[in-house]
Amino acid sequence: MFIKFTTLIAALSTLTVVVQASPVNVIHDEPKQVDHDVIQVDAHNPISFNRWGGFNSLDNFDKFHGVDNFDGFQFKQTFVKKEKELVCRVQKVEIVQQRLLVLQELAKKVVTETICEVEVQTIVFEQFRAGLGGFGRDLRRHPGGHQIGFDERIVGHFPKFLNQDLSLNVDDWGFSGVDLGKNTVLVGGHNWDDSRSFKSVGVDAWQATRRALGNLWFRD
Repeated sequence: MFIKFTTLIAALSTLTVVVQASPVNVIHDEPKQVDHDVIQVDAHNPISFNRWGGFNSLDNFDKFHGVDNFDGFQFKQTFVKKEKELVCRVQKVEIVQQRLLVLQELAKKVVTETICEVEVQTIVFEQFRAGLGGFGRDLRRHPGGHQIGFDERIVGHFPKFLNQDLSLNVDDWGFSGVDLGKNTVLVGGHNWDDSRSFKSVGVDAWQATRRALGNLWFRD
């Protein structure tokens, strides 16, 4: 059964290539308008991206998270028991935003430096963004979601992200998306309360962010 839904595009990405040479003026053709508002989805036939569009760089794409698991949301959690409970500690929101912005720019660096086909860049980035959306559903405690925490083994690879010269480390770190959740650490200390938080988080806070985004979409 086909379902039609409307999407709004919030931002355009700019790709920057750095070369060691004198700057030159480059003239770009104006992008052609493409009608992409209506998307058809067949829920009974999951889309495979293995070599999608004939791109060899997408070989084994589906193997990472598994077939019909594009956003990686289907995973089981195995919890790591700590001697001392890990709890959140409030920091200035600017500190949190700094860290998340670094992760955002690292994602751009990975996508633009390791993928040359813009079609593949789009597919891989949308998978990454969809994974963050899954965490958002978990934060709102949607049914069928996961307990709030992170996979400490996967996070443990972060120090290896960049080489000493700040170039990307492109070694194989020996895991895939099917390993997600196998070493989950839960974080306590939050203020979630079943009696009120489904509304304060899932309705009030989340919808406030949607309105903020809506204002950007329709801004002159």
